Amino acid sequence: MATKTVAGVDGRMWSVRRNIEWSVPATGDDFEHDVDGGRGAAVLILSALFVFWLIIVVWAPAEVHIPWYLWVVGAIIVLFFPVRWYLRRPWTIVAETAGSYDLPAERWTGLVRGGAKAKEEVRILVRRIRTQGTPGHADSPLQPVN
Repeated sequence: MATKTVAGVDGRMWSVRRNIEWSVPATGDDFEHDVDGGRGAAVLILSALFVFWLIIVVWAPAEVHIPWYLWVVGAIIVLFFPVRWYLRRPWTIVAETAGSYDLPAERWTGLVRGGAKAKEEVRILVRRIRTQGTPGHADSPLQPVN
């Protein structure tokens, strides 16, 4: 979680932060994707694959030589999906201010996919708060929350 304090053009101090979501929040649009095997099924399949390859490597005759590049290809194949999963995790971005004497408190929140996209969105929010005093714009994933 990274938090930045930004001074707005209108004098308010904004707190902008982003944090990774380890479980995808359920929304009405994504209902059909919520009915999956879950973590148990993934653990079962991955452990079965690990045991399968372990048996193949252990039972291989001593005369069998596996070239180094096949080990590299195998590692890339095995690591592809976990790395992809991590890179595509949703990030929650929150921009909030306590307000000031004549301006109300505000809280804006939104969800973006991917760490690079979240970092870019925070950069855009900080620049927008410094120049215009509000984090919201037409293309922003952030929405005001009461």
